Amino acid sequence: MRRHTAAWVHGPAVALACWGLGHTLWHGIAAPRTALAFGALIAAGEAVRRAPARPGLREGAPLGAAGALGYALLDDADGRPAGHGVAQTLAVVVAAGLVGLVPYLARGGGPVLDPLARRVLSVGFAATCCQPLHAAGTLPAWAAIGPVRPLFLAVLLALTALCDAVLAAALARARTGWPYGPLLRDALRALPGIGTAICATGVVIALAVAVAGLWALPVFCLPLLLTQLAFRRYAAVRATYRQTIASLARATEIAGCTPPGHVRRVAGLSRAVGRELGLGGPDLDVLEHAALMHDIGQLSLVDPVPDGATAPLPPAEQRRIALLGGAVARQTGAPPEVAVIVERQADPYREQPVTARIVRTVNAYDDLVAGTTGPAGRLRALERLRLATARDHEPGVVEALARVLARGGRAG
Repeated sequence: MRRHTAAWVHGPAVALACWGLGHTLWHGIAAPRTALAFGALIAAGEAVRRAPARPGLREGAPLGAAGALGYALLDDADGRPAGHGVAQTLAVVVAAGLVGLVPYLARGGGPVLDPLARRVLSVGFAATCCQPLHAAGTLPAWAAIGPVRPLFLAVLLALTALCDAVLAAALARARTGWPYGPLLRDALRALPGIGTAICATGVVIALAVAVAGLWALPVFCLPLLLTQLAFRRYAAVRATYRQTIASLARATEIAGCTPPGHVRRVAGLSRAVGRELGLGGPDLDVLEHAALMHDIGQLSLVDPVPDGATAPLPPAEQRRIALLGGAVARQTGAPPEVAVIVERQADPYREQPVTARIVRTVNAYDDLVAGTTGPAGRLRALERLRLATARDHEPGVVEALARVLARGGRAG
């Protein structure tokens, strides 16, 4: 089913790309200087594309996306009608995208078929809605009767962004198997940020080139390029912070409080279960950080708990360890939500937030499968968790864990 979803997106994209390239080669290029300038901008944007650390939905090449959108909306260049139409728009976007992806792939970049297919379909949609109106003189006529043209462009951009978000979520679902609803919410949540910047830059480019000529391209693309660089710095800071948390969490393994790899396995599996239950990106980050630090309170113990399993301890001792872990999490500068999840690990599960329930269940599962091999040990561990749903574990979390394990335990 998931393969069919990807084929339903890639198939129309390939058909549109072939039609655009063939039509343009057959009939020739209208306004070649303008096409070359926008093609160079799109290629440069693809060349500096950012490879995400995890499969995600955010636009990795905002400069290329803005350039492609601006070319789809363009009606005049240097005071002359552009006249390139839908087919040439697609041809320039596809050709420039392929050229720009060469250096990206040479740097070891990730998969590019899905982003390119999304770009072709979303830009094709915008060009189909806009270019025929340019050719018929409708949009210039609207410009003379008040806010009709700006309103039309705003609605068109909103629909284009929505189209891209739907496609992004569908392709992410096809590649990962994660629930579609949370993926779509993540895509829509990104629109007011970088999505708005891309749309605004695309419109400004189209309008500025009509008045100031092609020199407007580098001038009005510079702010978006600086924004992209700022996002990269922010992503690097977040990656460094996560590495710091992971290094701190390994202190329990170095001290002999938990088995090697325990916190890493719990964090990865907790993120996958959270994704299965419909949590979005920010909640998944909080969940992962809390899972990495869930055993940090064991450093306060004089004698380590055998195998790091705190379930056999008295409730008061479990509570003390959880509170100490929460205090350590707060001192590291972690978000308050992370500390709350850590310190509530010993609470009755019905009183816990869903993120704390996930960490509790995944932690118990990893303790139960320790030392076992093969699927029989995993099935016995799941059965024990199901038997404990009356008192210790949320049934929905246990079943989500079972579904994740059935797919191979892929983390989100």
